[in-house]
Amino acid sequence: MKSVESASNYIPKNPVFIECNIEKTLEVLGGKWAFLVLRELFNGTKRFGELQRSIAGVSPRALTSTLRHLEEHGVLERHVFPTVPVTVEYNLTPKGEDLHQILKEMKLWSAKWT
Repeated sequence: MKSVESASNYIPKNPVFIECNIEKTLEVLGGKWAFLVLRELFNGTKRFGELQRSIAGVSPRALTSTLRHLEEHGVLERHVFPTVPVTVEYNLTPKGEDLHQILKEMKLWSAKWT
């Protein structure tokens, strides 16, 4: 007697990976704080303290992690100035600026439906 596998339980031996552009975008953006960091940087260059004060509820650790993630993905640039204490500023790259329209659309959607 043959065993019959149901279609819902079938797992191919070599699964096909389909790349999704939405998933890739979400990977670049990272966690929930990224959108709020982007929102602030659309208004221009900011220092770490300015970002922390303008984003309610973000911890220094979460903000640092988000900034590093966005920098690694080429969304923002980090500029260090040799002052005492050291001054660090963040601004968007052209890649980061391109996300502005996406966030505008999300804002419009939220205004309409929430």
